[in-house]
Amino acid sequence: HVQLVESGGGSVQAGGSLRLSCAVSVSSANDYCLGWFRQASGKECEWVGSLDSDGRINYADSVKGRFTISQDNTKNTVFLQTDRLELEDTAMYFCAAARWGCTVSALDDYWGKGTQVTVS
Repeated sequence: HVQLVESGGGSVQAGGSLRLSCAVSVSSANDYCLGWFRQASGKECEWVGSLDSDGRINYADSVKGRFTISQDNTKNTVFLQTDRLELEDTAMYFCAAARWGCTVSALDDYWGKGTQVTVS
């Protein structure tokens, strides 16, 4: 059973930064693909980026160069550093995990409850 708990959201002015965290409760976090998604009010859910079990990281074009995914040494926490935030980054941010594969569709196995980011 996998549990994901996001934290670190908040309100920030445009141009600012936030560091989101996702605590991953699973015995073998090394074997999982971990990803970030976001959903703005009234809009569809959008993939932000993902970190596969080999350490490869991919980002959506909309955040490339501004957002950074990383993981702590224990691999039980994954971070999303958000820099140069824009109004359009306002959304609920979710952490997701998948045991097999690292595509957007594969990251449907486990989701956290999200953390809100508001940029003004």
